[in-house]
Amino acid sequence: MRYKENISNSDTKNSNSSTKNISDKQNVNNTQKNNMQQNISNSSNKESAQNSRVISKTVDFLTFLIKRSASAVLVLTLIAVVLFLIFFMLPANPAQLACGKPCTPERLARVSAFMGTDAPWYEQLGNYIRGIFFGREFGTNSAYTGISSAGAAAGSAASAAIICSSPCLGWSFTLNEPVTDLIMSRFTVTASLAIGAALLWVIIGVVTGVISASKEGSLFDRAFRALSSIGISSPAYLIGMLAILAFAVYLPIFPTGGYVNFSDNPLGWLQHLLLPWIVLALLNAAYYTRLTRAHMLDELQQDYMRTALAKGMPRTKVITRHALPNVMLPVLTMFGLDLGGLLGGAVITERVFSMQGLGSLLLDSVKNLDLQVLVGVTLFAAALVIVANLIVDICYRFVDPRAAVC
Repeated sequence: MRYKENISNSDTKNSNSSTKNISDKQNVNNTQKNNMQQNISNSSNKESAQNSRVISKTVDFLTFLIKRSASAVLVLTLIAVVLFLIFFMLPANPAQLACGKPCTPERLARVSAFMGTDAPWYEQLGNYIRGIFFGREFGTNSAYTGISSAGAAAGSAASAAIICSSPCLGWSFTLNEPVTDLIMSRFTVTASLAIGAALLWVIIGVVTGVISASKEGSLFDRAFRALSSIGISSPAYLIGMLAILAFAVYLPIFPTGGYVNFSDNPLGWLQHLLLPWIVLALLNAAYYTRLTRAHMLDELQQDYMRTALAKGMPRTKVITRHALPNVMLPVLTMFGLDLGGLLGGAVITERVFSMQGLGSLLLDSVKNLDLQVLVGVTLFAAALVIVANLIVDICYRFVDPRAAVC
């Protein structure tokens, strides 16, 4: 009996242990399943949160871009209104300049009707703003044949009014061309001059400024400060003429002036632009040297810089990795505005080096009292500055998102 009871007890124990093992395995499996489901849920939550952050950043950026673009268009429209009121409300009559000699009252009336200067000022302003976006039409055939001034379409065989397609910045009755076409034909020269010089001066200015600040009080610092003072105080026409005299007359290394298209002769294009690049770069790099040096000295006095140096990080690495990105923010702002302004026409440099760019076109329009060209070039230069400012704001969001406020 005892033997049977032992057998029964052992069987009961075995059955209980097997049942317990099965339940333990089920609990483990359930725990693993719950953990897997929780991990999947957590990963999906992380992905959804990451996607929502990406979408939010994209929406914020697009909102920022739309706001800044709208404000840029508004500012440009206001500039166009102010320019029109400044130049077209002057006592000088553009129709009188285009009428020629002899200019009878009847002939002057026909010319005024053709150019649209006989309309009230608010109607002229509306036509000008509308022409920028939608184009405009000047005169009729009968009025067209009445203009006989030099370069004002005298005796033309045209059988229709002048059509100026959008964006129409006016029509030069002196050169008998759309102002937009005149600007685009000269813009290649100015862009080649401005972009090359800008790249040179920002590299030279930042490098010399960093070296001057990192070696404060040394011979390099004193030399760079003296050279930057000379560059700031020197007029562009003087440095340009001295450069031509030294490196084009006495040492005929570079041409004395002119411009060659890149597509025609790449080497000639570089030879004609290298000396103007150097002149503009040396003059503008002086400002960037002073600017970079001042901000670099401020950054070197910050607590995080002293902490990095105290931890044993090399000074060069601290400057390039930590200080330089913060220093580049004001440099980026200055660079965008300077480049935009220079793209609008390097007037003195183009005249010194005999380049037919936007600066020369602006001077010629002042000389010939061509108000349409004068207003068009000025408005185009203002648009370039606004676009450059917009690009700088966009770059700020990538360099330092704290600096951009939507």
